[in-house]
Amino acid sequence: MSPANPYQSLPVRAFWRPAVAEPDPLAVEDLWTPKFTLGQDDPVLTAGSCFAAHIGRALLERGMNWCDTEPAPPGLTKEQRRDRHYGLFSFRTGNIYTPAVLHQWLSWAFGHTAAPRTTWLEEGRYHDPYRPAVEPDGYASEEELLEARESTLAAIRRGITTASCLVFTLGLTESWRDGADGTTYPVCPGTVRGTFDAGRHVFHQASFDEVHRDLLAAFAVARAANPDLRILLTVSPVPLTATATGEHVLSANSHSKSVLRAVAGQLARDHAYVDYFPSYELVTGAPFKGSWYEPNLRTVTPEGVAFVLRHFLGAFGAPGPQPRPSLTPTAGPGGDPCEDAVLDYYRPR
Repeated sequence: MSPANPYQSLPVRAFWRPAVAEPDPLAVEDLWTPKFTLGQDDPVLTAGSCFAAHIGRALLERGMNWCDTEPAPPGLTKEQRRDRHYGLFSFRTGNIYTPAVLHQWLSWAFGHTAAPRTTWLEEGRYHDPYRPAVEPDGYASEEELLEARESTLAAIRRGITTASCLVFTLGLTESWRDGADGTTYPVCPGTVRGTFDAGRHVFHQASFDEVHRDLLAAFAVARAANPDLRILLTVSPVPLTATATGEHVLSANSHSKSVLRAVAGQLARDHAYVDYFPSYELVTGAPFKGSWYEPNLRTVTPEGVAFVLRHFLGAFGAPGPQPRPSLTPTAGPGGDPCEDAVLDYYRPR
């Protein structure tokens, strides 16, 4: 006998009360079934907002093939490597918060567009407007800066052409553009480096259509170089540090993350080579009651990171440790790989 209505044949995971409201938060399961497998030897790239740095380290620690295509030169201390963004992502681009910047880097790397030769000179040292945090002390000359950028572009080419999967973590819809050449900056000029020019630097809030378009354009460049490349999208659960929209930051954050999540879901539905992993839901979801955040309500606790990665790795047969959330989380470790965290410095005192 056929069911009286379609809901009678749905699994438990389809119903809020037994799947979300009733279980212990750590028992929430069956949240994600990957579209494709990742074997231990499959080369995996990671890029995106600061939360993406956790994924690469976790893959490496579990013996999977995370690709560091731009390793640190010998002789640097652990702190020096971190300060220069070695080992945080597969390429030394720094944080890539928006699809526009991802498309920009890929277009430069594969020769679709020419990277600008713009540099910022501060106190006798040259800084890269498109990687303002990766070399804290800057470069001695423009030539040295451009050579270093070309090394990153070569690393992107190596990684994309050989990888099985690119894990890209979406972070923001807000960005700043150069009105003269049309490029997009990773952060607002005059924050991490540079000098803000109101006549040249233009704020932009990307729409759903623009985010969708920029991601598809980035995928097209990458898959032209490697037709077998698969894309795994995530959305960072780390909220905006600040917003330039004029809205309250709480509603601006909700808008930004909603757009990113909606685009990621749409692309995963429309394309067999794209999947979405729900890291955002695993941190911000109702069952967890904000317990995965530090007291600043922005930084994800180590336990929260471990919880997300247990779900991620477990889906590929490499589960991590089982964390226990705390309703009164303690302060986390110092150092924040998020470049946009510098915006907190400019808040009203």
